[in-house]
Amino acid sequence: MNDSSRVAAGMPSPWYRQTAPWLLMAGPAIVIVASLVTFWLAVRGDDGLVSEDYYQRGLDINRTLAQNDRAAKLEIVAAISVTSEGLTVRLSGRSPDFAAPARLAVTLSHPTRAGVDQSLILLRQGDRYQGRFRLPAAGHWVLQIDDEMHSWRLMGNLVLPANGEMLLGSPDATAMQK
Repeated sequence: MNDSSRVAAGMPSPWYRQTAPWLLMAGPAIVIVASLVTFWLAVRGDDGLVSEDYYQRGLDINRTLAQNDRAAKLEIVAAISVTSEGLTVRLSGRSPDFAAPARLAVTLSHPTRAGVDQSLILLRQGDRYQGRFRLPAAGHWVLQIDDEMHSWRLMGNLVLPANGEMLLGSPDATAMQK
């Protein structure tokens, strides 16, 4: 029996020929398709920010905090200048226990792009430490300065391009002589 003869006989058309059931099924069907796409993206994607050695990293964080505390006790202040030729650091410490090291380890890292991080050793030349490196892209960078024995550490944010000196260290770093 076709639809026109059903309507003429007063019989309703079958459910699959009506709009309401299809509208009711559309919502759950869309949710199922979206969840399958989400599952596929989750399985296929890389969990780049998850660390395999999370416990060791936690221990490193504790060591880092001790290094930061040591720099604060020594009242170390670093004046950093970034140019297209390289990086210059003037270092001073107000504590009598502070001794300027022969070399500084400097790491310039991007908070989200690990492939562009740079590490360099700056050699002492008079009252300054200087080194050449390729100027990173403009934006937000994290600067870390360690002594060669890794007994203290200074960390700070650097926004490039930078004009002038950036001070890193003790809260009253502005008292540092030029």
